[in-house]
Amino acid sequence: MNITIHPSKLSGNIYAAASKSSMQRACAAALLSAQKVIIKNPGHSNDDIAAMGIIRALGAEIMEIDKETIAIESRFLNDPAHIVSKEHAVNCGESGLSIRMFTPIVSLCNNEVLINGEGSLVTRPMDFFDEILPQLGVSIVSNDGKLPLKVNGPLQPKDITIDGSLSSQFLTGLLMAFAAARTTGPVTIRVNDLKSRPYIDLTLNVMKQFGLQVPENNNYETFTFPGEKPGTSNLKSETINYTVEGDWSGGAFLLVAGAIAGDIRVQGLQQTSTQADKKIIEALMAAGAGMAMEAKGIVLHAAPLKAFEFDATDCPDLFPPLVALAANCKGITVIKGVSRLAHKESDRGLTLQEEFGKMGIRVELDGDFMRIHGGAVKGARVHSRHDHRIAMACATAALKADGAVTIEEAEAINKSYPDFYDHLKELGTTVTGGLEYRDALNKIYSGE
Repeated sequence: MNITIHPSKLSGNIYAAASKSSMQRACAAALLSAQKVIIKNPGHSNDDIAAMGIIRALGAEIMEIDKETIAIESRFLNDPAHIVSKEHAVNCGESGLSIRMFTPIVSLCNNEVLINGEGSLVTRPMDFFDEILPQLGVSIVSNDGKLPLKVNGPLQPKDITIDGSLSSQFLTGLLMAFAAARTTGPVTIRVNDLKSRPYIDLTLNVMKQFGLQVPENNNYETFTFPGEKPGTSNLKSETINYTVEGDWSGGAFLLVAGAIAGDIRVQGLQQTSTQADKKIIEALMAAGAGMAMEAKGIVLHAAPLKAFEFDATDCPDLFPPLVALAANCKGITVIKGVSRLAHKESDRGLTLQEEFGKMGIRVELDGDFMRIHGGAVKGARVHSRHDHRIAMACATAALKADGAVTIEEAEAINKSYPDFYDHLKELGTTVTGGLEYRDALNKIYSGE
């Protein structure tokens, strides 16, 4: 599907989409909960749909109450001594968080389960599990460190040391699995060089809200479980209520759009959130964006923008919106953290360099640094590379281009933010082309 974004002036109010980081963690925690879970503002991106499909396959029932609320009841831990999945295979779609978070959880099962994915996920390295899971008593067979994986547990928590430099998502999965597993004494996960610490804060916060056993966090270097009973604690309420936060990752594109082509108000983004991508506010301030933080949302208007410096090591998903912002800044912007970009949906460093180059923006890669030469964005034909954030970055930059920008394979946004183009249209963007979105929620709820 190709769509074309025309230079536009934005105005109006918009609510940010639901956070898939929050939604997917809530799905995992609901699977491990002994209580009924009510989730408000559930996400409906492809990654969210993948997470819901996984927990259904493992033994959870998902019911739609209304368009803004779902209920989840899980039988996964009904027999903690002998956990068996409902189905013998799960599919993570293209979700990196799902494969990394759910693989240790699936490994709690006493039966063999096939874990697979789609698209770029099948080429992404998963050899972390080949090294770690056997240490925890899990049998694993991989495709030379890639999908598909066959695991057979049950996972038995032990003192282990892991590398946290590639992604914090591996740690998220281990923390949740250790919380649910049976242990006879204290166990510690030691982590070297942990990146994206705010995402671990989000994980621990979700675990607490769902009554899961939360480990002692020693400066993000060790996480120690006391070895008490597995599963959930005795919460006072029989029902857990959880509201999915607004998504700072997707919201970052709206905020940048407002800074370069606004006057808009973005609502639904919690300023107290632990999401790493909340740091987009710091970048906008450094660029001199016209921005005001109000009780009803974040207000932005177009203003002259200046080059800035920013460290995105702990929030690598911000690179695409940051490049769209930097393209409209006067001067050379420097962003640190390029080493975190190689194993995304595309090699984002190279992809941003090539696709923004088509729009006349020079992007240099120098080790762990990216330099973006701000200037006039040109109308062009670009390609998403099947990467949702590349599609959104190109669409955002196109708002101030000197001509229309056509994005090939534009439906890549469905992975995280299927309403993105519709939201741009609501704010006044002229969008032409086939706007066809997949909405598989009904299939998830009905079990198809």
